Amino acid sequence: MDKKYHSILLSIYIAAICFLTYACVYAFRKPFTIGLYQNEPSFFGVDYKNILVIAQVLGYTVSKFCGIKYISELKQIGRGWAILILIMASWLPLLCFPFVDSPWNIIFLFLNGLPLGVLWGLIFSFVEGRKSTDFIGATMAVSFIVSSGFVKSIGMWLFVHYNIAENWIPFYTGAIFIIPIILLVYLLEKIPPPSSEEKLRKSIRVPLNNKERKFFFDQFSFGLVSFIFIYMLLSLFRDIRDNFAAELWNELGYGSNASIFTTTEVPIAIIVLILIASMIYIKNNKLAFYFAQGIILIGFIICGVSTFLFMQHVVTGYVWIVLVGLGLYMGYIPFNSILFDRMIASFKLKANVGYFMYLVDAFGYLASASVIILKGTMDVKLSWTVFFSNGLICLSILGVIFSLLTMVYFSRKFKTIHYA
Repeated sequence: MDKKYHSILLSIYIAAICFLTYACVYAFRKPFTIGLYQNEPSFFGVDYKNILVIAQVLGYTVSKFCGIKYISELKQIGRGWAILILIMASWLPLLCFPFVDSPWNIIFLFLNGLPLGVLWGLIFSFVEGRKSTDFIGATMAVSFIVSSGFVKSIGMWLFVHYNIAENWIPFYTGAIFIIPIILLVYLLEKIPPPSSEEKLRKSIRVPLNNKERKFFFDQFSFGLVSFIFIYMLLSLFRDIRDNFAAELWNELGYGSNASIFTTTEVPIAIIVLILIASMIYIKNNKLAFYFAQGIILIGFIICGVSTFLFMQHVVTGYVWIVLVGLGLYMGYIPFNSILFDRMIASFKLKANVGYFMYLVDAFGYLASASVIILKGTMDVKLSWTVFFSNGLICLSILGVIFSLLTMVYFSRKFKTIHYA
């Protein structure tokens, strides 16, 4: 078989395995959000659904901070077993969740989120540092978009057609995906490592100890702090849109349509996948690094313009949610697929994506948890739609400013540090 043809097929195969594996992960994380839990008591005056979201996000956030060390120091041995153990550790609390009366069962959502935060890093470690990482990473990353809606649709299907109680939906949805994820992890372990040519082109990826992590942070401090701030903005609004999709669609008049959780996300996934995957053709790592930052900048602009048009009643709520989703994921996906991979290759760093990604991700989820807590606990009489739309205007302005500052910073950094 022709070498180039074999390389293309291998890239498609790896992309499909990673996409499906991370899609299965979402079955253990997102299905509980389709419930409205209107008959459940509040907890210290806070809405029960808000408490559930907060509990899981807090667990996920703790996991992300642990991942800064765990994923950056990750070695190749035992990664598959680690994924399966963490999946089972997240599924068991979902079994316990229905047996404990609310609101005390919220502890199980925290325990559910705790193992899940490091799974992205474990899966992505199989694909970073390849010449096709842009395509593979983009395919894996769009699973964020499709999978969240897909598993919610499955949860809603269980609720509508089988009359599964809201508290049992997370466990049963996860059960559907247990066998598939075991098979997919087995296939992950069979993926061949990057070739010597790929290691030369994209830099060798190595574990980082504490001293090395500190060195890289000091070396790129302003850029990394800016990336952290940008990612915090993107994460908190992406999570609001994702975790409170049921409330947003209800307020906009689409609450009875179960398939809307999936159908709205598919076009977003396709557009973002094509956009990010096309970067495989940009061989110059420096140019690709700038291009990734440009995509993030355009994403913020789309969020701001579409929200302004919605507030002026120029576009419908349906169009607004789709365009905001496109803008948020245009900003969010590069972080999770290409941005740091190309940054490492551009500066010829002996590092790994996991460290940089978990550094920004940890603070991203901390921001998301903080805003959801404030919205849920403060006596603010705003609908989710009003809260979301007003916040998006601020997000867009700050996002554009910091994206431009970051691009200027790295353009100067390239003049002082050798790059490819």
